[in-house]
Amino acid sequence: MAPSSSELKTLDRSTISEIDTTDQLTDVLAIPEHLRDAQWKVESTNLGSWDSPGGLVVAGMGGSAVGGALARAILGDHCSRPILAARSYGLPAWTTPDITVLCSSYSGDTEETLACYEAAGALGATRVVMTTGGQLAEAARRDGVPVIPAAGGFQPRAAVGYATVAALEVAAACGAGPRMGSEIDVAAEHLEALVEEWGPEAPEDSLAKSIARRLHGTIPLVGGAGLTTPIAYRWKTQINENAKVHAFAHELPELDHNEVVGWGGVEGLGPFSQVFLDDSDTHPRVKARMALTSRMVGDAAQDVLHVESRGRTTAERVFSLVLLGDLVSLYLAVLRGVDPGPVDVLVRLKDELNAL
Repeated sequence: MAPSSSELKTLDRSTISEIDTTDQLTDVLAIPEHLRDAQWKVESTNLGSWDSPGGLVVAGMGGSAVGGALARAILGDHCSRPILAARSYGLPAWTTPDITVLCSSYSGDTEETLACYEAAGALGATRVVMTTGGQLAEAARRDGVPVIPAAGGFQPRAAVGYATVAALEVAAACGAGPRMGSEIDVAAEHLEALVEEWGPEAPEDSLAKSIARRLHGTIPLVGGAGLTTPIAYRWKTQINENAKVHAFAHELPELDHNEVVGWGGVEGLGPFSQVFLDDSDTHPRVKARMALTSRMVGDAAQDVLHVESRGRTTAERVFSLVLLGDLVSLYLAVLRGVDPGPVDVLVRLKDELNAL
């Protein structure tokens, strides 16, 4: 059988640049630098410390929300108080004044996050903001609320390092977890090595390029567990926005109680692929489920992939899979011949919402 066009297309920097007109690749490769810069930006904010017995709520949408979920995964058992998400026009009904609310919006104009900011103020909760500007920065400065700046000029999804570090630092400031500064420094150094191993200068059979080729032409179902659950969702959203295709995320063991049944009805609907994101700390029974579920999916999937995190600390392992997924999504875009940068449908949707 003759090789497909995706098999023939090289994923080097020159080929990528022909399709990636806004150079999203550079932003992905710069995640180590973003982590370091984010720490400096938080330090320059002089947050101080306070006590929030109710924990931390991270209010945000899309790429600005993922930082809270990744921060919670990185902290793991070191969390001393709840760290939860608010992805809507308001805060959870149980939110009380003894909670800190981090309002995270890269643009500063996300209407759901602005609504959460106002709700937190009305409640009397402690507020912190992470943004590049917009209405959120204006309101925070008017109200004397600390503003953690993010570097400008990115797509919001590319600011994952800034969003995660902001959530980690606010968690430490309000007593929800320990400071993770040294762990983030180590993770940044670890990622620099992985950039060399998986980036555009890497061989064509390197891990990120190989995964992209295996997923190309399929609808990926990404499964996570424990530490990798929010990363599975990150893979899904990055494939949506960069490669402009559907992808779905679920978590084990829950997906073994529902989603696995769906593989019996995929004929004529696919092709689908299954990806499991694994980690050294995954529960042994969940590891067994990954292996068993892979066998049960069998020929119903065009491909089944098992991907392991890399590193020793939770920060290293979390960001190893974040970097890998971001590169895979970008390589998928190139294989499809679509520019990973623009998200025209999101811009149009927001414009039409503003007109309502």
